Amino acid sequence: MFILTGFGDEISPDLMAQLDLLASEGIRHLDLRGVWGTNVLDLTDEQARRVRAELQARGFAVSAIASPIGKIGIEDPFPPHLERFRRALDLAEFFGAPFIRVFSFYVPKGQAERYREQVMERLQALAELADGRPVTIGHENERGIYGDVPERCLDIIRTINRPQWRTVFDPANYVLDGVRPYTDAYPLLADSIAYLHIKDARFADGTIVPAGEGDGQVREVLHALWRVGFTGFVSLEPHLSVAGRAGGQTEPELFRKAIRALVAIIQEMDF
Repeated sequence: MFILTGFGDEISPDLMAQLDLLASEGIRHLDLRGVWGTNVLDLTDEQARRVRAELQARGFAVSAIASPIGKIGIEDPFPPHLERFRRALDLAEFFGAPFIRVFSFYVPKGQAERYREQVMERLQALAELADGRPVTIGHENERGIYGDVPERCLDIIRTINRPQWRTVFDPANYVLDGVRPYTDAYPLLADSIAYLHIKDARFADGTIVPAGEGDGQVREVLHALWRVGFTGFVSLEPHLSVAGRAGGQTEPELFRKAIRALVAIIQEMDF
């Protein structure tokens, strides 16, 4: 029921090293965020063709363009960012990726409501640009952005109000904001969840850990989705070596450990 995928650039900047590890664990999809130290949106056309050729040769598919769209301040210039989103849309079609991951802009701490209208105007502009394109837009919860807590993530889904606009559910990011992912976030967002990012975290100190070892209620979320027939992507984004605002890193053997921790949870389910 779950299709495993992962952020290969956490393993290595080298594409072949990314694919080698994922393939060795039976994973044949990739969250395309970075290759050769370059963000996916900054790949030249020639680099994109090279990436696609190597993916096809290895029997891989791109599950999502893991873009940084929406990872700018709410007061930062928007028109150039809108053009980058256009590039994301084009790359999604080029790679045959069914999803693009986006965020909802960094807002000053404690002032989310003050910037709500401006956030929604920007997200609506993204949504309008995506109208008619063969891709689903997935909004991910992230610390510091407007959609950091489940109530505002739901606000985004309801305000954009498009079947094409769905939720990327990240349990660890909720923990880092003091939210219990299954208890508090899942009930609000269950109907909109189309994609998961799997990392776990602890309330006590914010440590990022493999799935099932923290307070992210990963088992409960996966079981709940299984019970309602979820058949989408579950993506490894472990952040076990470095967890930063622009992304994370996970040493290859730690990434392997993260994969196996997730698989063990899935194998517990009574299919």
